[in-house]
This record gives sequence, structure tokens and C-alpha cells, in this order.
Amino acid sequence: MVTWERVAELARELPEIEETTSWGKPAFKVRGKTFAGMTTRHEGAMWTRCDRDERPLLVASNPDAYRLTPHFESSPAFLLIWLEHIDETEVRERLIDAWLIQAPKRLAARYEFD
Repeated sequence: MVTWERVAELARELPEIEETTSWGKPAFKVRGKTFAGMTTRHEGAMWTRCDRDERPLLVASNPDAYRLTPHFESSPAFLLIWLEHIDETEVRERLIDAWLIQAPKRLAARYEFD
């Protein structure tokens, strides 16, 4: 199981991030735009920004890790991630994807991620 502490460590590896809060919970921004955070409604879960077209594919690929609740079903640009059902590699991928969505295009173009 990935802990929130490990999520935070992975997020801190990304360029120009700022640690902040969203609705009283820890979150991360890039140049003022929030890209991931701890949920306020679901213990042991986090959220990230995501590509609207990719979200259904991610949910289908791992429905335990990417279960949607009514609140998140109505927000197609966000992905709810249940940390007990996902590995660190996937969390890192979701954070990178979310960072790339929110980062200014010139900033994102300067970085390649493995």
C-alpha cells in the first residue's frame, strides 16, 4: 500500500511544485494550478487531475484503485485513487500526468519523465 507520505515524496520530485492545501487537506500545485491532493471525503484516497478521455480507460484497467464516487463521476477531469489498491509506479504515473496537464506548456516541454 502506498502511503500519503510516499505520495508527497513522489510529488516533490516534480519540477516547480508548491505544497498547499485544498479544502483543508494537503495538495500540490505547479505554477499556481492544483494537480493532486488528499481527498476530504474518503480516507485512504487521493485525487489527481486527469485526461477526460483517459479516465474511463484507467477506471476499467483497475476498478479497485480507480473507483469513482458520485462526486467524482460528475467531475471528468479528476481521478479518484484508492491508495491501498495501487502501486507506487502507478501513483508516480498519475502524478506526472496530472502535473503535465496543469503545468504551463513551455515548462512541461522542458522535462522528460521516465
